[in-house]
Amino acid sequence: MEQTTLRSAAIRDGLGVGLAVGLSGVAFGAAAVTAGLTVPQACVLSLLAFTGASQFAFAGAVGAGGDLVSAASGALLLGARNTLYGLRMADVLRVRGARKLGTAQGVIDETTAVALAQPTPEAARAGFFTTFAAVYVGWNVTTLLGAIGTSSLGDPGMLGLDVVGPATFLAILWPRLKERAELRALAAGGMAIALAATPFFPPGVPVLLAAVAVLVVMLR
Repeated sequence: MEQTTLRSAAIRDGLGVGLAVGLSGVAFGAAAVTAGLTVPQACVLSLLAFTGASQFAFAGAVGAGGDLVSAASGALLLGARNTLYGLRMADVLRVRGARKLGTAQGVIDETTAVALAQPTPEAARAGFFTTFAAVYVGWNVTTLLGAIGTSSLGDPGMLGLDVVGPATFLAILWPRLKERAELRALAAGGMAIALAATPFFPPGVPVLLAAVAVLVVMLR
């Protein structure tokens, strides 16, 4: 009975997080189209990349005029933290065989946080998969809605929608920055590197350099 109660609580947590985070896909869809991506490109990016920080970084670099190599490299570096999550989650989820590939797609900040907050392995697995399903469906549906809505405006830049991406990116990160001083130091360091590199490198490269520096510190 207690186990059922714990699983139910984990499922509620996952659905709540999924609803809150999934709605942010509207902002990404708008930011992607404003940056110059098409609606199908924005949707494919959400389906395959499925990590908000990396997606916003990619769209921001492309929107600033960066080439695809630097934009994709910066996005991949930001997404590399999910590999570290995966090492921790492997012991919790205990997925075997071909299911590992699909499960790996769901290892993001939110699913990891919900899973590790649960008191038992069974509840952790329920929380992880519920959060994964809720966020994935919500994020992709709202990405489509945001992209279609923005593309119908003609010139989204006239409405100031070019600031949607950076503003949402900051909103996603802000709770974490408030909680931990070391993350604030990392953010400040990355920002300083990006600002210093901006006059000397093409768009997209400063973000890549900042991501490399932050990744090195995280690994240490």
